Amino acid sequence: MNWKDKKVLVTGAGGFIGSHLSELLSLKGASVRAFVRYNSTSHAGWLDKSVLRDKIEIFRGNIRDRDSVENAIEGCDVVFHLAALIGIPYSYVAPEDYVDVNIKGTLNVCQAARKHCIERLIHTSTSEVYGTARYVPIDEKHPLQPQSPYSATKMSADAIALSYFNTYDLPVTVARPFNTYGPRQSARAIIPTIIIQIASGQKQIKVGDMKPTRDFNYVEDTCHGFIALAEKQSSIGQSINIGSNYEISMEDTLKIIKNLMGSNIKVLTDGDRIRPEKSEVFRLWCDNSLMQQMTGFVPQISLEDGLQKTIEWLIQPENLSLYRADTYYV
Repeated sequence: MNWKDKKVLVTGAGGFIGSHLSELLSLKGASVRAFVRYNSTSHAGWLDKSVLRDKIEIFRGNIRDRDSVENAIEGCDVVFHLAALIGIPYSYVAPEDYVDVNIKGTLNVCQAARKHCIERLIHTSTSEVYGTARYVPIDEKHPLQPQSPYSATKMSADAIALSYFNTYDLPVTVARPFNTYGPRQSARAIIPTIIIQIASGQKQIKVGDMKPTRDFNYVEDTCHGFIALAEKQSSIGQSINIGSNYEISMEDTLKIIKNLMGSNIKVLTDGDRIRPEKSEVFRLWCDNSLMQQMTGFVPQISLEDGLQKTIEWLIQPENLSLYRADTYYV
């Protein structure tokens, strides 16, 4: 695909992954329209701090509003749909909001994409839909398990997207990234939580359950995976994992970060950060063979290199000041 000839919409473009993806697409020559949630200060999230800000068109609206979505998609060739509520703990207290944003928002995107005859729609899923692994590594045939309101709404959004492929031949691909990390990630996630607390000079780190395992992927790799799927017609109508095929516990991840930062800080378990037992996903390990076979794409950045890049970004005073190490937000 020649991105220089494409008008591309990215929903959720002001967020962690969405801002990186918008920048990467712009660097590839695409004309990028970034859909960000309207606010009274015209804030565009992380894109406000991007060196490519002037090259990216900002479209302000609300993913729950059908007219906003239709107007944003009009004139576009390709849509990357990333807009979603993603914090798992907050889904315990505001599940209806997750239904509105994640399910209705996806329905709005699919209907508008169909109306405007877009060439490709990449819908963002999550490895959380698999729940705790019944077998490893997890391939795309693994059963789906709704272990949180968040994962339930993402499962439903995936189903909506694929139903539009089956019913209307909408050229949709469900991209299912495993655990993405890197600069700009929310402090709710384990990796920035650890780094921020160490960098801020805390006397002890507060964490949740450190036994679960994850398949971590640096944000640039995840974004390249999205683009690789958009470039392959054979991915249409399928759900495809994006991951590293490498499993590591949160405890071992903490040890790597402490080593990279030269820290011997004490670690304490904070009960407020522990999920309900049946809601915790204890094991995630990606089988990325379908992705490799279809696109040839494999992640390029090792965990240690990605963690070092993330540390270097977070410890910069202007970035660290954006986070509050002493506060836990759901």
